[in-house]
Amino acid sequence: MSTSKTLLITGVSSGFGRALALEAIAKGYRVIGTVRNVEAKLAFEQLHPQNALAFELDVTHFAVIDDLIADIEADQGPIDVLVNNAGYGHEGIMEESSLEEMRQQFDVNVFGAVAMIKAVLPFMRQRRRGHILNITSMGGFITMPGISYYCGSKFALEGISETLSKELAAFNIHVTAVAPGSFRTDWAGRSMVRSARSISDYDALFDPIRQAREEKSGKQLGDPQKAARAMLAIIESDNPPAHLLLGSDALKLVKDKLVALNAEIEAWETLTHSTDGD
Repeated sequence: MSTSKTLLITGVSSGFGRALALEAIAKGYRVIGTVRNVEAKLAFEQLHPQNALAFELDVTHFAVIDDLIADIEADQGPIDVLVNNAGYGHEGIMEESSLEEMRQQFDVNVFGAVAMIKAVLPFMRQRRRGHILNITSMGGFITMPGISYYCGSKFALEGISETLSKELAAFNIHVTAVAPGSFRTDWAGRSMVRSARSISDYDALFDPIRQAREEKSGKQLGDPQKAARAMLAIIESDNPPAHLLLGSDALKLVKDKLVALNAEIEAWETLTHSTDGD
């Protein structure tokens, strides 16, 4: 299949961004990627003479994003699909993790994504077409000890995505939150920021979790290339979903969470009703 659609993907140097870019270029899409340095820019543009173009951008440099998007629209043509992939994982017990680490996590995973969306939306809205994919996580639905800042950022992006899908439906602009489970990316390896341990009370809970995550890194069930193909399938869909889970682990954990949540809601239903006025 060949297509004239142009994808703008943040963070194409590794992980899902890299996998999606490769699959998209192979299928005839034009891919504009953001990278962090000139070496990565040159490496990406070597993938294809016409269909791989890169720009240096740190998504936390909010002030430059609007001008960059305007320049891309003027010089390269319409951005049909925005994929907010740039992000990283923070691991640490919340009591041990600084507010600055939380701020940085949200700056990249939430504010950076929103800044990109706000920059492309005027163009998409004017054209009355477009698709925004926000790469979230099963950690935007389920939680586990030691990644409170990460889960918080992904819960936020899930909520923003779902709300945005309702705001933009009348303009034929689709928004999909793509929530992967555990995949063989650098998320748990070099891309993860880990807070130092300092409070022994948490050792029994958290030490086995940290050790297991480090040992599992690079051996996860999920295949990034297959995730990329799934994302292209929804990009090519006439009626893409507002939420898409990727991976059987994500599916099981989120389904289990929904069952447990429903049971808890029902158990406290009487108290919930008790707050209504007469």
